[in-house]
Amino acid sequence: MSTYVIGDVHGCFSQLLKLLDKISYNTQEDKIILTGDLVNRGPDSLAVLNYCMADSNITSVLGNHDLYLLYLINTNQAKGELKKVVEAENSSEIFEWLIKRPLLIQISDQSTQKEFIVTHAGIPEIWSIEKAVHLAEEVSKALNTDPSKILKVMWGNDPNSWDECLTDDDRYRAVINYMTRMRFLGNSASLDLKNTSTKASAGFKPWFEYASESYKQKNQFYVFGHWASLNGQTNNPHFIGLDTGCVWKGKLTALRIDDLEKISVKY
Repeated sequence: MSTYVIGDVHGCFSQLLKLLDKISYNTQEDKIILTGDLVNRGPDSLAVLNYCMADSNITSVLGNHDLYLLYLINTNQAKGELKKVVEAENSSEIFEWLIKRPLLIQISDQSTQKEFIVTHAGIPEIWSIEKAVHLAEEVSKALNTDPSKILKVMWGNDPNSWDECLTDDDRYRAVINYMTRMRFLGNSASLDLKNTSTKASAGFKPWFEYASESYKQKNQFYVFGHWASLNGQTNNPHFIGLDTGCVWKGKLTALRIDDLEKISVKY
């Protein structure tokens, strides 16, 4: 039995099937965790969702594009590349399945004593793992209790830094932005959400380059997607990027957590 984490699929259904075949995915024994952004931009988001929903051994964390799809279904806005999903006969089932996906998944590999923390974009260095887990659960509870409210207020770049005093809408928006949109951080973990390149603006650097006590555990690994232009390169073995730009005609990549091997298929 193996557990694999797979990077951003973005509707690239044929590549997902090819990758699952390449890793010899056993539907009875293996586990698959996706880094979010199952949908949008690619050719067949609906097929990706239906396939994942039909297999109880496949799950995902929420990405920013998944949250956008939830918003479109909730407001009945059938437009763009997600029009087919919003208009699907099972759109309500898709909504119920997708909104139950967490923002963060922890995996403990008992055989190697390694711990993996999977999010779509990452975790800011000012949060311990315990803090991040708590905040992720807080947002998930709010999403499932009052989805219309959270999906409406999650938009925007403010507040652009964390404050324990944040409440209600600002608090939810900040947590969602850190976990699904973050790339570069500045002092006090301030967010630069406009820069999508690999070159930081003055005063900022990639979130995973900050030193923190929570990042120094030898057996902890942070696995994320979201940042295709990195092509998976972080220059730190404890930070593993898996978005290798499949939807941009790059590759779709899986990480086998047993031995940290990466397996990819080309677009």
